[in-house]
Amino acid sequence: MAALLLAAGRGERMRPLTDRTPKPLLPVQGRALLDWHIAALLRDGVRQVLVNTAWLGEQIPQHLDAAWHGTALRLRYSHEQQDFGHALETAGGIARALPQLPPVFWLAAGDVFAPDFVFDAAAHAAFAASSDLAHLWLVPNPAHHPQGDFGLEQGRALNLPADSAVSADRPAAPRYTYSTIALLKAELFALPWCPIAPGNPAGEAAPLGPLLRRAMDAGRVGASLYAGRWTDVGTPQRLAALQSNH
Repeated sequence: MAALLLAAGRGERMRPLTDRTPKPLLPVQGRALLDWHIAALLRDGVRQVLVNTAWLGEQIPQHLDAAWHGTALRLRYSHEQQDFGHALETAGGIARALPQLPPVFWLAAGDVFAPDFVFDAAAHAAFAASSDLAHLWLVPNPAHHPQGDFGLEQGRALNLPADSAVSADRPAAPRYTYSTIALLKAELFALPWCPIAPGNPAGEAAPLGPLLRRAMDAGRVGASLYAGRWTDVGTPQRLAALQSNH
């Protein structure tokens, strides 16, 4: 198993904390956000981890290479700022990193705190054997995102608009928030789902959401509900709340 950790964002809402520190390196309960993910990945048998970087990107390998030296972890990087002068957003960053990844891989955003998540080998194997292009873990909608992102019905992720019609004979499927943790296949980043050239040599910036919605409409995205601890560390207030709950 291998994983891609997304760590390229600027973290505008976290300023001034992120003016000198990349958001994924901000400490939560004594450990950098990225280190929480890596500890869980190693615990669950994932040894190959690729990290994409942009804003203050040189700090990330400096920290991780020192923190995980001497362990079984095999770290690699995709340096977007260095290669193109800017971050490539989620789909653009994944497409750029894809030549360094296997056909099936875990994805997690480096600015999310989810210490209870299990990067399960059985889930990985079942997904690899399926025809799905993605499997998403969804969470109950937090206060800052009450409308959610996607529907969930019988293990399938649904591309439901927030104002989807509800009728007496078909109540709306519940909508949940995408946790930013997923299993993905490289096939999702090729036509007809993704227009970016293989390896993203032009450095195109593109979000992941439209690709996922196209695949959902084709019935090729599964989903599970994750009920463990989860926080999108998007503001200084949410970071402070995590620290106080320690």
